Amino acid sequence: MSEIAIAHIESPYPFEAYAHTIEPLSDEDGGGYLITFPDLPGCVSDGETPQEAVINGHDAFSAWMSARAHIGKPIPKPTRHGENVEPVRLMQRLPRSLHANLVARAKVEGTSLNTLVTMLLSEGLGRREHHT
Repeated sequence: MSEIAIAHIESPYPFEAYAHTIEPLSDEDGGGYLITFPDLPGCVSDGETPQEAVINGHDAFSAWMSARAHIGKPIPKPTRHGENVEPVRLMQRLPRSLHANLVARAKVEGTSLNTLVTMLLSEGLGRREHHT
């Protein structure tokens, strides 16, 4: 089997513009969590934790976009936010101690505060949706 080199392309829409779901995997499927993108058929990833699934989802998203461009197919528009695909700015007041803990955790995980908070919110929403 031969390898195909696919050039990396930047998506015309950011990762955050696309809806994604995070669901726990059964023990029979190896455990952990699965991330899927309804607007991007076949774009999936997983991870031991919901946070890891989101991190790995970024890689899958990038690879999916590059492969799609490589084969000459159009990139689907995200349907979650209609025509406005810009991320939404959320202003939230936090206790200083919580902010400090989030900053420290983002540093340990090697990510930005914004990405960490997005991952934590996504994980919490996924858990809540799974239990309802």
